[in-house]
Amino acid sequence: MSFLCPICHAPLADEKNALRCSAGHYFDKAKEGYVNLLAVQYKRSREPGDSAEMMRARRAFLEAGHYAPLRDALAQLLADALPGEGAEILDIGCGEGYYTSAFAQLARQRGGSGYGLDVSKAAVRYGARRYPDVHFCVASSHRLPFADATFDGITRIYAPCSAQELARVVKPGGVVLTVAPGPRHLVQLKALIYQEAKLHPEREELLDGFNLESQSTLAYPLSLNGRHACALLQMTPFAWRARPEVKTRLLEAVSFKCETDFAVRLWRRRR
Repeated sequence: MSFLCPICHAPLADEKNALRCSAGHYFDKAKEGYVNLLAVQYKRSREPGDSAEMMRARRAFLEAGHYAPLRDALAQLLADALPGEGAEILDIGCGEGYYTSAFAQLARQRGGSGYGLDVSKAAVRYGARRYPDVHFCVASSHRLPFADATFDGITRIYAPCSAQELARVVKPGGVVLTVAPGPRHLVQLKALIYQEAKLHPEREELLDGFNLESQSTLAYPLSLNGRHACALLQMTPFAWRARPEVKTRLLEAVSFKCETDFAVRLWRRRR
């Protein structure tokens, strides 16, 4: 499968160290193996996506296994929902590839391939170094650089993407697996930052072109040491509002306890 040019949407031909379309648009392959398909006119900032600090914090937290139950549950949901042979899987908002690698392993077991897409070049570079069997690209989730009806399955963990783009690139009968924060997700962490820690609102989501096949909640407690508690803070948007003393308190904590609460939905593309 080839990528599409993010500028003219023509197929990109694979050359030795680059990808090129028939219109002459040219994209270098990085030495780590990924390709940057984020055209400058679609950037909202000089370095879009998570900062290097957020990426390092997320990497430390995830590699400690705190979200392994979520990763394993999602991989099992995909395994049950996808056809037995030939699975092409895309992880949108893949970050450093922690979840992507598990989905790609499932794809390979069925004779397919795993793809990871993120707007953060720093995150994709790290993911490509660590997981060479995944096809990584830097690209916008609002202009997916793939042909129509390419994927059997797409995962979208917190990441934005229009229903129209999802419907375009998912095969009829294929699935989209989405994860959003449930009402009590990290409420104890929020209580350290806000005077009133409001619960996440429960939003009804509609994806045009898809039927909601199942929805479930995954919730379990966390008990974190100071370093991992601070990493959890740094990888969330709450970090922008946290006072310095909150970070100090977390770092010095022997054990910080909080709740996870994930809303998981499985959507099936209408035939």
